[in-house]
Amino acid sequence: MPARVYTCDSADANELKKLMEYDPYLDKDLNEGQLAGLKNDEMANIIFARQDYSIKDGISINLDTKKYYLYLSASDEFLEKAGKKLKSSIKSIARADKETEDKVIGIVEGERSQSEQGLGAIFG
Repeated sequence: MPARVYTCDSADANELKKLMEYDPYLDKDLNEGQLAGLKNDEMANIIFARQDYSIKDGISINLDTKKYYLYLSASDEFLEKAGKKLKSSIKSIARADKETEDKVIGIVEGERSQSEQGLGAIFG
């Protein structure tokens, strides 16, 4: 699946985390009418919690210490809609430049590869 990387200011990191974790269909505060209305709301059905994502702070990956980086892997169709929702929800969000995007994707995929190798050694 294709992946994209977005950046946001540290001040917006908590808002980004909440957006990424939220699934309206699991929200116990919504009533049946509100849940039924979700089916017709395209933006409400852009649910990041059901996608492959990772949030990294710039300090931990040796990038801008005032930024957070969102790695998002999903279908092309989802990514197009996701970009619109991110920009309308997070004030400082922006797609990372190609060099930064490649670096973050490499870091995330490298961490996952190491984890898989570690589990393979344990359960070998």
